[in-house]
Amino acid sequence: MTEATVRAVVNLDVEGPVINRHVYGHFAEHLGRCIYGGFYVGEDSDVPNVGGIRLDVVEALRALGIPNLRWPGGCFADEYHWRDGIGPKGDRPVMVNTHWGGVEENNHFGTHEFMALCELLGTEPYVSGNVGSGTVQEMSEWVEYVTRQGGSPAVRERRVNGREEPWTVRFWGLGNEAWGCGGNMSAAQYAFEARRFATYCRDYGDNKLYRIAAGAAEFDYAWTETLMKQLSHLGCQRVERPLYQALSVHYYTISGTWSDKGDATVFTEDEYYATMLQANRTDELLTGHGRVMDVYDPTKEIGLVLDEWGTWWNVEPGTNPGFLYQQNTMRDALVASLHFDIFHRHADRLVMANIAQTVNVLQAMILTDPDSGALVLTPTYHVFRMNKGHQDAASLRVDTPAGIPTREVDGKPLPTVSVSASRKNGRLLVSLSNLDAGAGRDVEIDLRGGTVGDIEATILTADTLQAHNTPEALEAVAPRAHEGVKFEGTTLRVHLPAHSFVTVAGALA
Repeated sequence: MTEATVRAVVNLDVEGPVINRHVYGHFAEHLGRCIYGGFYVGEDSDVPNVGGIRLDVVEALRALGIPNLRWPGGCFADEYHWRDGIGPKGDRPVMVNTHWGGVEENNHFGTHEFMALCELLGTEPYVSGNVGSGTVQEMSEWVEYVTRQGGSPAVRERRVNGREEPWTVRFWGLGNEAWGCGGNMSAAQYAFEARRFATYCRDYGDNKLYRIAAGAAEFDYAWTETLMKQLSHLGCQRVERPLYQALSVHYYTISGTWSDKGDATVFTEDEYYATMLQANRTDELLTGHGRVMDVYDPTKEIGLVLDEWGTWWNVEPGTNPGFLYQQNTMRDALVASLHFDIFHRHADRLVMANIAQTVNVLQAMILTDPDSGALVLTPTYHVFRMNKGHQDAASLRVDTPAGIPTREVDGKPLPTVSVSASRKNGRLLVSLSNLDAGAGRDVEIDLRGGTVGDIEATILTADTLQAHNTPEALEAVAPRAHEGVKFEGTTLRVHLPAHSFVTVAGALA
């Protein structure tokens, strides 16, 4: 069944803010099988690897053009002491990963291995420092070890460990979730710590740090205001630039409660719609924190970073509860596509976002089977790849004069169609999501101010919302060419089957 047509207008010659490629960022924590068994298998593994880094994972992620990778956490970051992860592997001390399963961590994947991974991926490192249980000196010396040229004790230590030249690492997180696992601090306490740590995280040579303060949990706007007030006060002291350049926020999508988040693959239609309503609140979240920041920073010099987002379900039966391993369905793909449309609308303030997490944890891009060694690309992976052209593109405003159809969910309206558009290098990319579980939609977009040719359309959908990929069915949910697109005059007509994601690309003239 197809319901009433949705009509939209896009002015091709009126560019909005650039969509920062870093909103397509990723997150890799020492959690479950994300690092060990995911990215890293060790030099002696039968799985093809370079320095222990799994090559098929690298190849799959390179196809996404991932712009940055956040590491080592998450909650793990604030119990991680970086010197435990350098030097000969046999000499590295073993620690207990108290947050995630209570397993032993041998520290075989440390700073040098992470930087090698980023070089293989062609991505920028985003390092989260230890503010919760670490010291200012420890983090200051980590920055020096990684980024300083010339001579110093930390640089000499790096050279002994096999790296002559420094790495370029712009992004540094000043702790993680300081309101919770990162120290259980108040906003005022953390503001003090962020000021101290930021002071001693120094720029060396041409490596200019982009310091990211650990921001709020979900809708805690007071936390954001506390950090912004501090910057406003410090601005009166003639500092060369703000002590930190961005604030983070974390927001996860669930359909149940935190004690029972719901099943990843067995869910009702009502649970599906509850999930989409929660995902759609990301727009409210970014709007609310942005408004607070605008009061103190109307020119938007300070960035907003959503460095943990995605779905969080109950773990798969039979797996370690502390490993957060979950399957990934068509529902998860639509959560991702909806998020990206929201990110594009907030391109003026949102400078980075990091899905949690890249491999084998939460809403992963990739699942690796520990028995067969098979690599599974999830439905969410395909959304990232289909949307790749939006990275660093100029956003284009999408107007819907007659409005978007909605469905009432828990007494609140849920828009059932989502659209975003951008242009880059003479190419147009339009992304469209139909969140309706059972009905198709036709969308007509009036493209003004230019012409479009060589249309290519791709669709991601499945027979059911619960469909997912496994080692036995690698392409149960996979993109394919979409025939339901026509371009007539200035009008782009797109048919969206129920629960589908579609991208349309074309050459601008």
